[in-house]
Amino acid sequence: MSRLLPVSLLLTGLLQVPSHVAAMQQQEESPEAPPATWPMFRGPAAAGVYDGGPTPETWDMETGDGIEWSTEIPGLGHSSPVIWGDRLFITTAISEQDNSLLPGLYGDIAPVQDESQHEWRLYCLDRNSGEILWQRSVVSRVPRTLRHTKSTHANPSVVTDGSKLVAMFGSEGLYAYDLDGNELWTRDLGVLDQGFFSVPEAQWGYSSSPILFEGNVIVQADIQDGSFLAAYSLADGAEVWKTTRADVPTFGTPAVYEGPDGPAIAVNGYRHMGGYDARTGAELWRLSGSGDIPTPTPIIANDLIYITNAHGGPAPVYAIKTSATGDLTAELGGEFEHVAWFSENDGAYMATPLVYDGLLYVVRHNSVLVVFDAVTGERLYRERLGAGGATTASPVAADGKLYIPSEDGEVFVVKTGPEFELLATNAVAEPIFASPALVEGKLIVRTSARILSIGR
Repeated sequence: MSRLLPVSLLLTGLLQVPSHVAAMQQQEESPEAPPATWPMFRGPAAAGVYDGGPTPETWDMETGDGIEWSTEIPGLGHSSPVIWGDRLFITTAISEQDNSLLPGLYGDIAPVQDESQHEWRLYCLDRNSGEILWQRSVVSRVPRTLRHTKSTHANPSVVTDGSKLVAMFGSEGLYAYDLDGNELWTRDLGVLDQGFFSVPEAQWGYSSSPILFEGNVIVQADIQDGSFLAAYSLADGAEVWKTTRADVPTFGTPAVYEGPDGPAIAVNGYRHMGGYDARTGAELWRLSGSGDIPTPTPIIANDLIYITNAHGGPAPVYAIKTSATGDLTAELGGEFEHVAWFSENDGAYMATPLVYDGLLYVVRHNSVLVVFDAVTGERLYRERLGAGGATTASPVAADGKLYIPSEDGEVFVVKTGPEFELLATNAVAEPIFASPALVEGKLIVRTSARILSIGR
């Protein structure tokens, strides 16, 4: 069931990047961003969208047709490829005992009992050839927390402004490098225990990626005890501001948007979805009650903040106005003011949605694709992909095509638009947990064992 509020907005067509976000990117991506740029989780503005020309529809792993290169990466990591010009950056964590993953739809909450020595690495690859240009051993020790059977100790994606590169390893620390692999600074943030709040011993591994804003690194750390949102100086790692959050462990990445009084940060949450002043950390709005393991990143388009989550029964999709202030929870009873529309049962558990050509695409954990009119909230269709296996990686879109990776090692290519059309199903033979990147017509896919560059 969907509860909709008709809205009248100026932006009803293509994906709109807020003017402040565009200005922020121009300021921060210094030196000037090269054409091949995917500088953070989900690319520019975390939108998951590439508008740079034709992209591949089909490929064949057995014959090599369309596969430009393949590079094995040891250990485990769900961090997505991040690209600046001809360089691709990725992280991994290598265990002396257990480097296995268990994909699929199951409900086992128990962590992997691996207390062996681990090595966290940062890799730089040549984006055109897949050659490893350099690698750095960032830290080696026994992890401070455990991980889930689907998770890794290198889940967050790095972020870069073209000069500095920031890697987040949760309880193992925050690290800054230059693009040649020289360490600039480190910061220990303490034990960041993310897991199931109802069963504290079920530790699952930290996953929220850092983002950049006006020379600061923004970190969302919703954990078992002492959740916070904070800003650290990109120059030296010094704390700029820190705001306490009264929430249980959540797993999403924050997003920047233009608020009613200037730049703001949106975060997903269970007890506290919310907006914060990006320069001070002051709270702007909040919304509580939803899926109790929030993972998707908020998406900004059409002067709306799209937030979805699922688990424990509720599975909402919210479209919240960027002008929102105050406590919005009461609005869900029907008196809409700051909530443009919401759907009660179509939300995503793991994958971050995206907006493309005026439509909102939501991929549920059982590989059901739900598509809405992004402005009105009208649900246009709901279709199952393949055999309905598990989907953790977030989709990306380009060239009128939606790419949806699955844990079964397939990438579904769906034609964008108001009606469902499956263009292709491409196998990559290994599970995919990380969200792909798109640059210069290439689809960059990280599987459980390697990085692939796929072209036309």
